[in-house]
Amino acid sequence: MPVSPSSAHPGPPSSGGAASPSVVASPPAAASEAALAHFRARLTFETDCADVHAALAQGGEDFTLLDVRGPTAFARGHAPGAINLPHRMIDAARMEAWPASTLFVVYCAGPHCNGADRAAIRLAELGRPVKIMIGGVAGWLDEGFPLDQGETP
Repeated sequence: MPVSPSSAHPGPPSSGGAASPSVVASPPAAASEAALAHFRARLTFETDCADVHAALAQGGEDFTLLDVRGPTAFARGHAPGAINLPHRMIDAARMEAWPASTLFVVYCAGPHCNGADRAAIRLAELGRPVKIMIGGVAGWLDEGFPLDQGETP
């Protein structure tokens, strides 16, 4: 049976008084101007697997994709074109291999992993442009994209 907007959210039974807002509606949504600023800002910090995949398919020359997990996890499977640089190993000396303007897109295992956040913090501390690929390997696989195996060439 199809679900209509009114049947999907029928609202609370009428009790004659004002109903309390749901946990979704309280607190209320931000004003449109604030929401616009927030969501635009988020896109300066993150990208998603589909956008990275599409950019790689078009040559992906305007960013460097870093898999920030350990070498064993990387060898089991990583996004094609990714370079393995575990977040704990990101330092100024290693970053000298890339021009200062290089945009780094970092990822780890998925939403359950904070390695990408740690890498992004470290890169930002070093003055490097950085975005997180939200979803990580789990998101990549959820999109149906293939993984490469083996070590960084």
